Amino acid sequence: MLRRYLYRCPLCRTTSPVRFQLDDLAAEGNAHRQTIHGGHIPDDEAAGQIDRLGRWYVALTPLVALHAHLADALSDLRDPKAMGHYWWASAGATLTLGGAAALAVMFISAAL
Repeated sequence: MLRRYLYRCPLCRTTSPVRFQLDDLAAEGNAHRQTIHGGHIPDDEAAGQIDRLGRWYVALTPLVALHAHLADALSDLRDPKAMGHYWWASAGATLTLGGAAALAVMFISAAL
């Protein structure tokens, strides 16, 4: 699975382009701090992994994050460097999660 990262500076209100490697993300943040802020680290600066829709994974609820990971993985099968989910990838992730939930309910009800 291809991972996507963003760097966000809250003072400048700027967001970096999507980066695909952690080293590129670190270099982006360091270059911004050196050129714009003289090496100082802005308060509430953010850097981290995003899904194909541009949402921060840490800001998503666990179920939505799991759906996003599955849809990202399925979408990466077709076009690894693009952004946005394919409709069939979102549907496949929803069916996978729904099937897993139904299977869990079935096993729990059979055990009782």
